[in-house]
Amino acid sequence: MFNHHPLRCSSCGKESAASSKMEDFYELELNIKGLNNLEESLNEYFSEEALDGENQYFCESCQKRVDATRCIKLRSLPPVVNFQLKRYVFLPKTTTKKKISSTFSFPGQLDLGKRLSEPSSSCTYALSAILIHKGTGANSGHYVAHIKDESNGQWWEFDDETVSKLGLHPFGEKPGKASNKDDQKSQNTSTEGSVTNNNNNGHHEAAPSSTMGEMFSSTDAYMLMYKCITKDVNPTESNKIVEINNDLLPHHLLDEINELNASYTKLCVEYQSKKDSHLAYITERRQEVKSVLTEAPAGPGDDSYFWISTDWLRQWADNITPPSSIDNGAIQCEHGKVPASKVTSMKRLSSVAWQKLHSKYGGGPILNSDDFCMECLKDGAKSAVSADVYRERRASLKTLAEAALAGNCPDGPSYFISKTWLTHWLRRKNADIPSDGDNGPTSALRCCHGDFLPEHAPGAKRVSVPEILWLFLYQTVHEKKADDTVTFPSDSHPCETCSRELSDVASVEVNLRAVKLKQRQNHEKLISGKSFALHPGQKYYLVPSSWLSEWRAYITATGKNISSLPEPQTLEAVARSLICEKHSRLLQRPLDLVLKRGSIIQKASNSMIGNYSLKSGVLHLEKVYLLKLLLARVLKTNCMDHLKQCRLRMEI
Repeated sequence: MFNHHPLRCSSCGKESAASSKMEDFYELELNIKGLNNLEESLNEYFSEEALDGENQYFCESCQKRVDATRCIKLRSLPPVVNFQLKRYVFLPKTTTKKKISSTFSFPGQLDLGKRLSEPSSSCTYALSAILIHKGTGANSGHYVAHIKDESNGQWWEFDDETVSKLGLHPFGEKPGKASNKDDQKSQNTSTEGSVTNNNNNGHHEAAPSSTMGEMFSSTDAYMLMYKCITKDVNPTESNKIVEINNDLLPHHLLDEINELNASYTKLCVEYQSKKDSHLAYITERRQEVKSVLTEAPAGPGDDSYFWISTDWLRQWADNITPPSSIDNGAIQCEHGKVPASKVTSMKRLSSVAWQKLHSKYGGGPILNSDDFCMECLKDGAKSAVSADVYRERRASLKTLAEAALAGNCPDGPSYFISKTWLTHWLRRKNADIPSDGDNGPTSALRCCHGDFLPEHAPGAKRVSVPEILWLFLYQTVHEKKADDTVTFPSDSHPCETCSRELSDVASVEVNLRAVKLKQRQNHEKLISGKSFALHPGQKYYLVPSSWLSEWRAYITATGKNISSLPEPQTLEAVARSLICEKHSRLLQRPLDLVLKRGSIIQKASNSMIGNYSLKSGVLHLEKVYLLKLLLARVLKTNCMDHLKQCRLRMEI
């Protein structure tokens, strides 16, 4: 495209020397702010601009600044013209960009011949592509392109890797008046294109024109591409792909192209064959499923029917590749028949539908109308009756159980059961017969020797229940777990071996409590952890804080923990760990002493000693307790060689 910018003096009427300079370009940047369509934008673009006031032009002929006019004129047109619409404007007040979202109309065909400086009658352009910006802001959003296929006139949308066919309309709409549904959709979506002729709702219709064809509009169109067409030729014919003369190509390129085309054609044929075969198989499967399911229902009076697993039937109907064979094993009972409890997992099929499935897939076992299991039905009825009887008797005996827990057992024969078990039995929400996983009422009272566990043993709390309650519990539990139910009458004697062992343990714990109590009384200040005054002339000893913490926990343990905590290591072994084996001196320097309120006490420490930090363990001396050792001697016997070696290792 060639154009020039003629600058004409208003006084002498002459054009400037630069007016004859030609420029070539392929796109025009058009303003759309305050404008409605492409025609108005082009009129503004080619309109004359007045240069007056501060913008006066210096005319070389007049030798002074004069008023002038300036405009843009087209000398020739390219095959393709791009119109870039200025959707973004700069706001000086906020120093930001803003997107113009007003509706802008543009024609399907555009005559640019009248825009030339020398008007022509054969410069008609057809819309061939639209670039759309989706989004409300100028600095964000998403671009999509609508492009017309020149070979058939179809429009396509290119959205990243997604390509969609739009049809003969650039926005995927049918020519003609839009429906109410389309109008509503166009109103809610800013990128919806529509055909022009504004109606009251702001939507558009197709407006056929004798010269320009349809008009389209969009609120997000960012760039329009028009391609030149000839008036004397049908647009569809001009868009046909022109065959290239093979004689113009080199032989090696022609051979390579033919080879690639043959390979591509072969792949297309193979793909189409696989596709046709797959579609035929899917169609056949659909017909098979439809045929079987249509004939599947068995009538109420039909005595000849078959049972099939619903899981297998569902897999057969839902999957493209059906299961290999029928599997009815999941709906069989232990007697090899159909139980009533499996009614939700099986379906009744007519004999016709069953024969179709079994003849093709085989499998089984075959379960017909005569395979209903009466044994399972009787067992279920018995269980239901037993459950009802159990619930009724349990409700009647609940008062006796509550009285037994309160210690009010009536006179007469009685039996011991676990107090914890009876409490759980009363709190149990499900009042059915106990299951196989439930423990017996006396399992917690039986020792490892099979005898009656002493009462003061851990977990052996018991309660005495009347004979009628015991017989009820024994009967219901014995049916499920016969080996776990042992009878302990109220006059049962505890196991002698367990009693002797518990007595020995109790004696040891009594002695241990006495020893710990004596140590707590003798070392009250040491246990409390409070600092104490040091007196010159007395002996003091060093003890690691880690050992002292273990000793405190051991001495102060009570209750169940009195015998569970291990006894601390002997002081002799711990003291040896504080001495350097090579030089037989202390590994660490003790804490300094300070004079506070007339008393000498050891200084509070942190975890940093020397140039390195000590971790937890035998050598952890965050708090060093001084017990009867001459401090002066300790300081003199500190192993300085070892400290130097430690510092050297830490620096490395």
